[in-house]
Amino acid sequence: MRNLIISTFITVIMLTHFADLMAQNNPGSVWTYNNNPQKSGWNTGKLKNLKQFIIDSTQVTGLMVIHNGQVVFEYGDVQENSYIASCRKSILAMLYGKPVLKGQINLNSTLRSLNIDDLGGLLDIEKQATVRDVLSARSGVFHKASNPGDYLEFAPKRGSVKPGDFWLYSNWDFNVAGTIFEKQTGRSIYESLDQELAIPLKMQDWKKEIQRKYGDSTSSIHPAYHMWFSTRDMARLGLLMLNKGKWDDKYIIDSNWVNEMVKPRTQFTEVNEHIPAYKGSDYYFGYGYYWWLWQNVTDKRFEGGYSALGAIGQTISVFPKTKTVVVYKTKDTYDRETPYAARYRLIRLAVQCLDTD
Repeated sequence: MRNLIISTFITVIMLTHFADLMAQNNPGSVWTYNNNPQKSGWNTGKLKNLKQFIIDSTQVTGLMVIHNGQVVFEYGDVQENSYIASCRKSILAMLYGKPVLKGQINLNSTLRSLNIDDLGGLLDIEKQATVRDVLSARSGVFHKASNPGDYLEFAPKRGSVKPGDFWLYSNWDFNVAGTIFEKQTGRSIYESLDQELAIPLKMQDWKKEIQRKYGDSTSSIHPAYHMWFSTRDMARLGLLMLNKGKWDDKYIIDSNWVNEMVKPRTQFTEVNEHIPAYKGSDYYFGYGYYWWLWQNVTDKRFEGGYSALGAIGQTISVFPKTKTVVVYKTKDTYDRETPYAARYRLIRLAVQCLDTD
């Protein structure tokens, strides 16, 4: 009887482990395609409408929908590397996990203690901002960044708010996070990306040599760490996030750090108040550590969802409730740009192609 109990216990453990591996279903060197998505609940009629929407209403150049680790829908060129705009910030947040765990980066360290400064000097109150404040876009440092594309024009007067008290989509915070990362780890962002994400995830198109920083050094000494990825490699990043940092049998990112990244640091009400384009809209994004969080959702398929979002039309969007990842890119050649409203509608349409009733 005792042997039977032990045997049954071992069998249960093995089956649980097997089910866990099957649930992850990570791609190897190439992606696996689900040739019968309808069997998995994907509405083929809606998928056709999704394709038509992409053609008629967007300038998207590559898109993939991943479900249970397999490709259920693909559009355009998913192999070409192109500029991913502000999605870079969410990827940097992913890289932060390891040095935080190792103690190389202390989230409670202040800018003063790290000797972080900028042109003209930071104010005393600004130097009190912590790394955590910077990663939350709540540093309260309203210094001009080296690159455009933020909402600094809507910031309060410098020195008027305490660090942690005010959320602002500020490229100064994002760029300084890159400076802090490299200073504390002694390693470039691109080298870390190469060794800690690209190689372990078996990215197919990643090229370290095309990545580069740039910015206006007369505005700020902290450059922007721009990134170029293919759609299918971005999908691997999304799947890694969906799997709580686990890839096959190894944690590439500590699962606790994944949870920390997507924990609300700012509610959608404050985000909407500080982004003019969101006021009065149906965009309900909270904010974590450089990830946008889907809040105030009425469709359960979006519960717990989060996104990396980039200008022109880029995203890595993860929806744990349905084990779905949606990624797309808009290559900016020939002044392509996917309209603002279409970017979010496209994500919604893609997720809603999965019938859950």
